[in-house]
Amino acid sequence: MTKITSREIRLASRPKGLPSPDNFRMAAVELGAVAGGQVLVRNLYMSVDPYMRGRMNEGKSYVPPFEIGQPLEGGAVGEVVESKADAFKPGDVVLSRLGWRECFVTAPEELHLIRHPLQPLSVYLGALGMPGMSAWVGLNLVEVKAGDTVFVSGAAGAVGSVAGQLAKQRGCTVIGSAGSDAKVRFLREECGFDVAFNYKTASNREHLSREVPDGIDVYFDNVGGEALEAALSALRVRGRIIACGGISMYNQEKPQPGPSNLFLVVVKRLTMKGFIVVDWLDCQKDFEREVGSIFAAGKLKAKETVVEGIDGAVDAFIGLFKGENLGKMVVKLT
Repeated sequence: MTKITSREIRLASRPKGLPSPDNFRMAAVELGAVAGGQVLVRNLYMSVDPYMRGRMNEGKSYVPPFEIGQPLEGGAVGEVVESKADAFKPGDVVLSRLGWRECFVTAPEELHLIRHPLQPLSVYLGALGMPGMSAWVGLNLVEVKAGDTVFVSGAAGAVGSVAGQLAKQRGCTVIGSAGSDAKVRFLREECGFDVAFNYKTASNREHLSREVPDGIDVYFDNVGGEALEAALSALRVRGRIIACGGISMYNQEKPQPGPSNLFLVVVKRLTMKGFIVVDWLDCQKDFEREVGSIFAAGKLKAKETVVEGIDGAVDAFIGLFKGENLGKMVVKLT
């Protein structure tokens, strides 16, 4: 085969606070020949996600840190170009964790075949990928049911927008917070949220007191910080908190003090459950069947912000922390 040169993005230095382009470096690598049992894949779309910020720090977490000088990793949808593995053939659409690069050669166990793929393929990085599964797992974790009033922070993002829509499918009243009037309109008009508000025009606590004076049953937390504190005040007795993320704190150089009203967990007999979606991969087929059917029926909006080319990947990633995405942020590589 003709030798292929692939570009990849590497971690050049560990960020302090909000990452900058100087923390990353583009490199060109020449891929070796495909050996027996290996597969050559060309990435079509790659994902940028807030959790990747934690992997840029030194030290142990629930996933290993990115290494300086090595290519970053993340979700990607690609097409098989050449295969010397029985499980794959040229033209197959596959998922991998080998994003942040244009092409790669790997073993078949690093790939997940998408059978009968839906369009656009980028949906497998969003509503039908890790963010969508995070939303689905979180709702199941605290048994969200018809009649619940659910508040979702970061509601116009990849996880929050799906969580709210799935909660509506279950017969819940859904409230969402977002950081712009355009995002609020998206939640109300396209995602079907009952209430949506811009947390920049007043505090979360003020909005919740006005919009849901009788309180909420469930808080789906993607943000942490002030939103969590507001939700603790708004939760009813025996309310539930889904701890999914804390994007408001990811770039802080010093730990932020916990909510000043955390004792309400005791007073109100609240339940707070955290999760890491990779612990639920044995349920992936159930998620794909349930949420895939909802998406195929046109009952789930999968909004995306698409950036063209691997050259734009770093800016796309940094943009997550500036609120530049509506729905899932993806990078189109071809």
